[in-house]
Parts: sequence; structure tokens; C-alpha cells
Amino acid sequence: MNKIIILNGPNLNLLGEREKEKYGSITLKDIENNCKEFAKKNNIDLSLFQSNIEGELVEEIQKARKEQHGLIINAGAYTHTSVAIHDALKVLKIPVVELHITNIYNREEFRHKSLISQLATGILCGFGTEGYIMALQAMKNYLKK
Repeated sequence: MNKIIILNGPNLNLLGEREKEKYGSITLKDIENNCKEFAKKNNIDLSLFQSNIEGELVEEIQKARKEQHGLIINAGAYTHTSVAIHDALKVLKIPVVELHITNIYNREEFRHKSLISQLATGILCGFGTEGYIMALQAMKNYLKK
């Protein structure tokens, strides 16, 4: 059974409340429930973690190097600013999918730079909250290889 973790960064706990025109009305809890359902149907041992605190995300990434087969990360604003998350991901020997609900390249200029992309096996952005299931499917397929 593949072990996959999904990490969510700052403000993603406010999905369904914030900027509905960009993120929609689905909550993080809804996304997590959809992912759990997909995982159950696809024989995936899924872990989920969200934090607004950079260091907590770094700790989960570090744990993942020994406990997980794959990591999916929506680092939120830390995508563009966190050298600490970049450095933690750099140590991983497991595949990483960088995930964004919106297309970061269709947004403000400062969001066009990702400190995660060069370390990611693949990147999904702009597909809304459906991107989470797409990322799980992509990781499942990648781990089959």
C-alpha cells in the first residue's frame, strides 16, 4: 500500500471563506474528505496535514523522508518565500507534487516564482480543488513505475 501525505500551508484552512472568486466555496475539510474517499478506493494510506506555521510544515516534510512513499504539497504563500521548505524538500528521495488551486502564473507577479518547482517531480496548478484528486492520481501512477 502506497503511503502518501498531503501538506497544506498557510490560509488553506480558510478555504470556503476567503476569496471565493478564486478558490470557490469548498472547504479544506471537504477536500480532505474527497481525498480520503479516493485513497480508500485506490488502496492508498493517506495522511493529511495543514499548518499556518512554516516550521511545522518543515517537520512534516522531514518525517516524510522515512514514513511516506510520496508527498503532495500546496505550500500556499510559502511557495514563493520559504527557503526552509525548499531545503527540507531537497533532502527527500521520494516524489513530490507541487499543487496550487489557482494558476500562479495568471496571478500577481510575485506569485510567479516558486521555490518548490525545481524540486518537484510534477506541478499541478489552476484546476481548482479538483487538483487534489488529480495530484493523488498522478502520484499513484508515478509510484506504480
